[in-house]
Amino acid sequence: MKRIAAVALAALLLAGCAPTQPARPLVVVTTNILGDVVGEIVGDEAEVMVLMKPNADPHSFEISARQAARILDADLVVSNGLGLEEGLQQHLDAAATAGVPSLVAGDVIDTLAYTAGDAEGAVDSHFWTDPGRVMDVAAAVSRAVDENVADADSARIAANTDAYLAELRDLDAEMTAAFAVIPAAQRNLVTNHHVFGYLADRYGFTVVGAVIPGGSTLAAPSASDLRDLVDAITDAGVPTIFAESSQPDRLVRVLADEAGIDVSVVELFTESLTEPGEGADTYLTMMRTNTERIATGLSP
Repeated sequence: MKRIAAVALAALLLAGCAPTQPARPLVVVTTNILGDVVGEIVGDEAEVMVLMKPNADPHSFEISARQAARILDADLVVSNGLGLEEGLQQHLDAAATAGVPSLVAGDVIDTLAYTAGDAEGAVDSHFWTDPGRVMDVAAAVSRAVDENVADADSARIAANTDAYLAELRDLDAEMTAAFAVIPAAQRNLVTNHHVFGYLADRYGFTVVGAVIPGGSTLAAPSASDLRDLVDAITDAGVPTIFAESSQPDRLVRVLADEAGIDVSVVELFTESLTEPGEGADTYLTMMRTNTERIATGLSP
C-alpha cells in the first residue's frame, strides 16, 4: 500500500510540473457581421470570440457575465460603433477604462448621416451594406491585429487580408453588374427601418422611406408615418418593399396588404448573419443573397 501511495504521489507531482498550454490570443468582436470579417483576417492566429449570436438584433442583444469578463482579458476588441451596439456600450466603456486595445469600425470609414425619419441628421451605423467601406474596415482590422496581437504571424495576417480584400472587390463588381440592369427610375428602396443608406450611396439608389422611420429597430412608427410612407411608395411606383430577417415583418405586410397599395414583400438579411444553411451565414453570402433579391424585386 505504501508503494502504491508513493507512486500516486509521484504521478501527481509530475502532473503539477507538466507545462500548461499557453492561452491563445483573444480578439473579441461585438456583432456577427463584423465578426465574420475579422475572422477572415485573423484566421488561426488568434481566437475570435463573437458576442452577437446568429439571427440576433445588434441594437438590443445582450451578453453573459462570462463574456463580459472575457472582454477585459482580450488582446483586441473590435466594435461597430456609431451607436449600433446600444445594449453593450457599458462593457465597451469598461474595457476601454481597463486599457484593452480597441478598434471602432465607425472611426475608420467615411460615414453618412440619415436623410429622413426620426434619426435625420444622425450618423448611420449600417456601413456594411457597402462593401467598399467594409474594405476600409478590413484593412484597419489587419493593422490593429498586427499591432496588438503579439503572437500573430504578420505575414499570415497580411496574406489573409489580401485574399479577403480580393473577395470584397469581386463582390463589389458583382453587385455593380447586378444593379446595372435596374433602370435608374426604379432604384427606389423601402424597408423596415433605415438600413440601406450606404448601399444607396454606392450604387445609385434612392431610399424612399422606411416603415420604422429611424436608424434603430427599437423605434416604432406612428399612423402619420405610415400614411406618409404610403404616399411616398405610391408616388415612386415601388413594386417591392423589403423586410429584414432580424425582426418581424408584420408592419411591412400590413402596409402591403391593407394600405391600398399593390407591392410585394421580400425578406433581406441586413442586421445579422444566420446559422449555416439559412441563407446568410457569411458576410459575402448575405450580400450576394440580398443583391439577387433586390435586383429581382426592382427589375422590370
